[in-house]
Amino acid sequence: MIGSRSLIALSLLLTLILAMAPLPSYVEAFRPDWVLLVLFYWAIALPHRINVGSAFVVGVLYDILLGNVLGLHALLLSLVVYIAAVNHLTIRNLSIWQQALIVAMVSAFYHLVDYWIQHFLTTVYFLPELLWPAVTNAFIWPWAFLLLRKYRRKLRIR
Repeated sequence: MIGSRSLIALSLLLTLILAMAPLPSYVEAFRPDWVLLVLFYWAIALPHRINVGSAFVVGVLYDILLGNVLGLHALLLSLVVYIAAVNHLTIRNLSIWQQALIVAMVSAFYHLVDYWIQHFLTTVYFLPELLWPAVTNAFIWPWAFLLLRKYRRKLRIR
């Protein structure tokens, strides 16, 4: 039987693949942050399994796959998982729509800090389109949450 850690790692590997999947140019600005959503879910569902260290490792892999500044997503995903893990009891008790609002705020924070760091390292300019993924993440969260919860319960991931 496959262990819980392997199943969680498999879900994170799938999100890295989804993050790399090509999309049409008119949809690219709305690409959901699959890695952020799944890490956020695991951090509130199983904070003893997914922690800042695992988020850092996934973030480094994400940076390597994207060819981005090494450590950028590692830092940002670590911050997001820290926020989720510290507040996991509170977030769990909220309705799914309130959780979606929190996901949108955390995602907006993620993208704004990403822009801020890249602005100092390169010549990136702020465009309002940078925040569209936060809206997309909020709309996708309820279905991602329910799908991942079903996956966790059916496979008895603890």
